[in-house]
Amino acid sequence: MIIPVILSGGAGTRLWPLSRELYPKQLLPLTGTHTMLQDTVLRLAGLEASAPLVVCNEAHRFLVAEQLRQIGVQPSAMIIEPVGRNTAPAIALAAHAALKGAATSVAADPVLLVLPADHVIRNVPAFQQAVQGAFAAAQAGQLATFGIVAANPETGYGYIRRGPPSGAAYRIARFVEKPDAARAAAFVKSGDYYWNSGMFMFRARRYLEELARFAPDIARACEAAFDAARADLDFTRIDAKSFEACPTDSIDYAVMEKTADAVVVPLDAGWSDVGSWSALHEASEADANGNVTHGDVISEDTHGSYLHAQSRLVAAVGLQDHVVVETKDAVLVAPRNRVQDVKKLVQQLKAQGRYEHSLHREVFRPWGSYDSLGSGARFQVKLLRVKPGGTLSLQLHHQRAEHWVVVAGSARITRGDEVFMLAENQSTYIPVGVKHRIENPGAVPVEIIEVQSGSYLGEDDIVRFEDVYGRKGTTA
Repeated sequence: MIIPVILSGGAGTRLWPLSRELYPKQLLPLTGTHTMLQDTVLRLAGLEASAPLVVCNEAHRFLVAEQLRQIGVQPSAMIIEPVGRNTAPAIALAAHAALKGAATSVAADPVLLVLPADHVIRNVPAFQQAVQGAFAAAQAGQLATFGIVAANPETGYGYIRRGPPSGAAYRIARFVEKPDAARAAAFVKSGDYYWNSGMFMFRARRYLEELARFAPDIARACEAAFDAARADLDFTRIDAKSFEACPTDSIDYAVMEKTADAVVVPLDAGWSDVGSWSALHEASEADANGNVTHGDVISEDTHGSYLHAQSRLVAAVGLQDHVVVETKDAVLVAPRNRVQDVKKLVQQLKAQGRYEHSLHREVFRPWGSYDSLGSGARFQVKLLRVKPGGTLSLQLHHQRAEHWVVVAGSARITRGDEVFMLAENQSTYIPVGVKHRIENPGAVPVEIIEVQSGSYLGEDDIVRFEDVYGRKGTTA
């Protein structure tokens, strides 16, 4: 039995403004109707695999859980990293969790299939065939990675040089950092090099043994952090103090480049890590003019471009090999050959203290979302969407009052000592300092227009009394 390990971390800054720190690319439907996270899990169908084990961070935990629920998947565990420490520690936590679960099963040392949540794989049967080859290597005690058959001399990927055959795999001769164009061309011509995919397969205990051998500080910190973990709703919350002491390192540097048992399994399956707008253009279906379009887009004499409209009409004339991405609060325009510099824009946003590097205008919460429609010196207007069964925290505000108008569905309202229902086109008023809550007991989403008024309208003006999601701080 295979235990899939889904790594759902990262900020995806190179796909800004669609991907943001608190809503990164793996949570977006970039190449189809499902999000990249959902596609990663769905392509496991047909393999003899258990429910996935997911590693994500604090900010994304409810979003990840909801997206898995939407496709009918209940993960075997959801591990919450208190801080990011790269892939070697993240996989170590997953290995400990898998071994803990295996203690009550017949699989004493389960095989892990480690998959980043933000990859595109077009040919699922070819992927599954490669997994079967890697499974045999993992059962034999080897640590397998998947090498992408290079379609072109790409300089944005690391490379793996294959050595002698070993079953369905090859011994790894060496790992190579991202090459220049000439070296990349020579690699592809030789046929002995693959792109480094960042996907792996090995036994859980075998990985921990090699980690302890080559990166003992990481191994000790991860074991301590997992041993001190606690349950929080459906999540496994890793001990923050222990994990913060863990060194940061990738699995490639910490283990794969040092172990004598590393092998590479070739994979030719239409793979992409969608690391830039140009890569997303290449991974998507284009029209006769080479354009990839999403949303309300019209164009004239435009070729080889990626045009994305989220909330309004995007019109393009005379563009060649450009990217135009419109969201509710930002617009990106860039030549396709400059999209790697998008991360520099994100750095500018951070330096200026602007919210757009981390948040969309529509902010997602475990109960639903809110969209800021407009604001002034002493008012702010939001559209609240509360999903079926969703419940906001019981809270009050010291510096603002709120007016609520239900525009869709029916909501149960707590206002002080009162509890009552509001149907469509009904409204209520929440004075300053009064405890309040919105609940959706129905089967359809509730939409509420919220008008806030007062001297201060920041999200930190919240005193929380109860929260069914176990959250702390100022999150609404």
